[in-house]
Amino acid sequence: MNNRAYAISEAVGCAVIYAAAVFLHFVFRWFGPGALTILFGAVNESVWEHVKIFSAAYAGWALLQLMWVRVEFRRYVVAKCAGLYALMGGIILFHYGCIALLGKAVVWLDILGSAVLVILAQLLSCRLTLSPLPLREYFMPAVCLLSLYYLMFFSFTIFPPKTELFRDPLSGGYGFIENSVDRSLK
Repeated sequence: MNNRAYAISEAVGCAVIYAAAVFLHFVFRWFGPGALTILFGAVNESVWEHVKIFSAAYAGWALLQLMWVRVEFRRYVVAKCAGLYALMGGIILFHYGCIALLGKAVVWLDILGSAVLVILAQLLSCRLTLSPLPLREYFMPAVCLLSLYYLMFFSFTIFPPKTELFRDPLSGGYGFIENSVDRSLK
């Protein structure tokens, strides 16, 4: 695959990732609790659940893209890991930065910010993949960071830490189990 074709696949990924994240935002509400909807859908409105749906869409696109792009595997993994962490950190920083500046969360600004952050994450991974930088040297740290990501991804919905990042601003609960228990007691 030539550089231009790869860059186009990354640009297409922006739309696919955002559309998939929007779908994942509502999948739990539409289909109810189930192993896949709990793990991949947003089970509440916490910042973490929004990070989860965007990172799941990003990782899913990266895996699909890997099936047809012809790039060096280790370089690709490092670049996508950098993009994934940039996206996750960007969503968190953007959300809390807006709260710090504006005094409250603004939904339309979070929606717009997440779209821009998806584009920036894709641009970062594209630039890294196509760059002459010696990324192969960072393959094992990237694998460790991806392992940490998957550990967080599959743990924090069920067993979230009791911090603001994981608190549902609507119910005040944390994660799927606590919100389900709270709903059943009302």
